[in-house]
Amino acid sequence: MIKYSNDKEDFNSLSIVYIIYKWKKPLIIVLSIALVISAIASLLIKDKYKSTTILFPATTSSISKALLTENNYKKTDILEFGEEAEAEQMLQILNSDGIRTRICEKYNLMTHYGIKENEKYKRTKLYEEYLNNITFKRTEYMSVKIEVLDHNPDTAALIANDIAALHDSTKIFIQKERANQALRIVEQEYFSKLKEIQAMEDSLKTINSFGLYDYESQSEVTSEQYAIAISKGDQRAIKSLEEKLKIIGQYGSAYVSLRDNMYMQRKQLNLLKSKFDEAKVDAQETLPQKFVVSSAYPAEKKSYPSRVLIVIVAVISTFLTSLILILIIENLKRIKLK
Repeated sequence: MIKYSNDKEDFNSLSIVYIIYKWKKPLIIVLSIALVISAIASLLIKDKYKSTTILFPATTSSISKALLTENNYKKTDILEFGEEAEAEQMLQILNSDGIRTRICEKYNLMTHYGIKENEKYKRTKLYEEYLNNITFKRTEYMSVKIEVLDHNPDTAALIANDIAALHDSTKIFIQKERANQALRIVEQEYFSKLKEIQAMEDSLKTINSFGLYDYESQSEVTSEQYAIAISKGDQRAIKSLEEKLKIIGQYGSAYVSLRDNMYMQRKQLNLLKSKFDEAKVDAQETLPQKFVVSSAYPAEKKSYPSRVLIVIVAVISTFLTSLILILIIENLKRIKLK
């Protein structure tokens, strides 16, 4: 009958420490090689310098709503920092194609990152390098941090500050495009309403030329005078008052309709005028869309790579891999002996 040894006893008799001691020479050789290779590899990696700028988004998007509108119960403080929603909007703008394209063109990042013009996927590689070296993060304080890594500390600082500046120009461009459309709509309605009121005023002036200025009071007074003239038998006064009553009767309804309609139209014109003024301010004026807490400056010390860490990780990984292989070899030997 075949007898199987106890695995636990075998394992105890073949302890990890014993295995390491038994294989110490190969392990020392392998770890030495890993140490040298990783040290050389870490030296071949070019240094990168990090520059950081920190921004807070502003809450104000519409200048007119913040400064001009009187009855706005949610009136915004233009000095107030934005919150989560504004920070997310800022991140979306910073990650936009417009900003990325302008930075890549301004600093010729394709050449800067060593990407050749005749490469098949040059633009994809460019954007991958861009994302690897330029990051945007929202902090716990609802600010946004722009971090730029580059082999040149001055370039890293310039790119970080330019991206911060491009946030404003990009957001303002988007807002101005919409604000100009709104201005054209309100301007058209305002001047259309103004012409309509001017036409009504001309019609009222024509009616006024016939002597009708206030329908209610004139009709009342004229009727009273007409009744008195009849009672006195004053034919001359009766004839004159009949002419006035005829004019009042002929143009009175038109006068009242125009007057009342003009009152309503002028109220609408005043509303349109305020909207027109607000739209003009939004289209023509600008406010900074961010608060710069910390501008980027050229770093004095490299941020990447950490050569000591690279060597340590490489040596530990090599040791663990070697140990696993040794354990497999030792176990295979035990199986053969059985």
